[in-house]
Amino acid sequence: MKAIVLAGGYATRLWPITRHRPKMFLPIGDATVIDRIFTQLEADDRIDEVFVSTNQKFAGHFREYIADSRFEKLTLTVEETTAETQKLGVVGALAQLVDREAIDEDTVVIAGDNLLSFDVGEFVDFFQRAAAPCIAAYDVETVERASSYGVVELAGERVTDFQEKPQTPNSTLVSIACYGFPAETLDQLETYLEAGNNPDEPGWFVKWLQEREDAFAFTFDDAWFDIGTPESYLDALAWSLDGRTHVAESATVEGATLEENVQVMADAAVIDTRLEHSVVFPNTTIRDCEIRSSIIDRETTLTELNLQDALIGAHTRICNGEGPADPRSD
Repeated sequence: MKAIVLAGGYATRLWPITRHRPKMFLPIGDATVIDRIFTQLEADDRIDEVFVSTNQKFAGHFREYIADSRFEKLTLTVEETTAETQKLGVVGALAQLVDREAIDEDTVVIAGDNLLSFDVGEFVDFFQRAAAPCIAAYDVETVERASSYGVVELAGERVTDFQEKPQTPNSTLVSIACYGFPAETLDQLETYLEAGNNPDEPGWFVKWLQEREDAFAFTFDDAWFDIGTPESYLDALAWSLDGRTHVAESATVEGATLEENVQVMADAAVIDTRLEHSVVFPNTTIRDCEIRSSIIDRETTLTELNLQDALIGAHTRICNGEGPADPRSD
């Protein structure tokens, strides 16, 4: 069995933090978002190769990551795009990848920006038992949230209806970009695209499949985070930390108050400052500040500031009101 981890997005809603790094490399405690997925796929003996699908812009980042990692199954595969406007769409990119890498086995496909509360091995168990197209589904509890995703209706475990980002959802159960496709289903990607169907959201392909053959849903409780916005990233961090703080050994914290869900990374200095629900990247210095619900990128200096919901780009200096007027500038 093969696995594909989708890591080709440009994460513009997280700029400037992700302007020059894949969002999958954002830290969650001692690991990154994508580390957690790779660790579980590496441990599953049923999966013999993991294709990491990214774009030309971030290909170098992933080459370095794979070369330095402990994972032995990873194979980088690169789509020919360098900007958001050139994107092929998830289904279009997946079809190209399957053709480019000549994949002809049952395949698990996972979005690399998903933080999952279940072990991927449990989904593989379900997929093998079903021997049919499968999705993972999670109850987001409100129709407002559900309208942003592919909405699923079930009879038992069988998918009876699938709506892609409906204005008025019939359910609060949504597809979470974790799929199992039998080998023969992969062959249908080209058929789907050649008929002029939507190449972007994979939910449209799932809906198309579900109308032609049985598809099944693996449902789970606890938590799921689609890390595409500052809010969802900080919420994922809070879920992982569970109210604790995570301070790197080489970080300096003096005269500071660290409230719930704070991560301070290597060689950062936090002095006479109050932090809450925030993450501070390496080699950053924060002094005499009050910071809440913010992401502070590497090698930044902040002095005497009161910030909330701020994204501070790398190499920024803001002291006593000096610096960029917009805290989201790079």
